[in-house]
Amino acid sequence: MEQQKAAPGIWQLFRIWAGIGLQSFGGGASTTYLIYHTFVDKYGWLLPEEYNRNWNLCIMAPGINLIALTILIGRKLGGARGVVVSLAGLLLPSAIITCLLTAGFLRIQHIRAVQAMLSGVVPATAGIMLVVGIKYAQPLLKELKAEGSLHVGTGLVMVLLVALAIILWQIAIPFVLIGAVVLSILLFGRLLPRPVIAPASVEKERVTEEAHD
Repeated sequence: MEQQKAAPGIWQLFRIWAGIGLQSFGGGASTTYLIYHTFVDKYGWLLPEEYNRNWNLCIMAPGINLIALTILIGRKLGGARGVVVSLAGLLLPSAIITCLLTAGFLRIQHIRAVQAMLSGVVPATAGIMLVVGIKYAQPLLKELKAEGSLHVGTGLVMVLLVALAIILWQIAIPFVLIGAVVLSILLFGRLLPRPVIAPASVEKERVTEEAHD
């Protein structure tokens, strides 16, 4: 089992969130990737499964998802003070820079090089979104794989259905999420067989035998 590291201090937490805010070029995709990379990959303060649970809670609730995620992570790592410094670190520096860049952009927006640069931002952002999607899928696929190939196939079909519902059928996202929840309860909770989990004692004996071998 992966071990989570000791939580950071308040000021370290502020500096980390400020760094994320200052690097968040390209919109929500880059911010989401930086948050995952920082708190899961780099420092190990969150497990991938825990991060995904928090993110799922955020997308199920109305409002700005990244703000809600920042609050959840800040509360876990620093309590009420962690929430305050996390929000301040993420929002204040980036808001100041955004205002300055916006004011400067109005003066140079008609330059051809600037327009060409903006054209390249779209595919770059799409690439970041792809990386984020892969990061989110890894722990889910690992869990489904442990439960059997039928669960993996069902999960992939649900991914396809959600994509079609949003892109092709243009169903509103709240209704897509509600439908995905109902379908998940029916499939994973009732219809599909659950794997048989060995008792802890049996699992412990198996690990001991493997260690002796």
